Amino acid sequence: MTKKDFTKLLFEKGIFASKAESERKFEAILDSIEEVLKAGEELNFIGWGKFEVVEKAARKGRNPKTGEEIQIEAKKAIKFKAGKTLLEKIN
Repeated sequence: MTKKDFTKLLFEKGIFASKAESERKFEAILDSIEEVLKAGEELNFIGWGKFEVVEKAARKGRNPKTGEEIQIEAKKAIKFKAGKTLLEKIN
């Protein structure tokens, strides 16, 4: 499902008055989530799941085409762990 499909679903459920409002407000929610994660904070929706930023250490890798060893730089990644309630609903 794409973001556009999802915002259409929110509109069809009657959560927002128009498709445009649905898109604007959902975009605002995503922007807010990005701000929290950029600040290095966890975002925890109890029962639904938790987003957190984790540090990935620098490591050695290999170019699969040439076999040449390369250095992969350290970076940040986003980790999501589904909550108990969400897992129960999908299983």
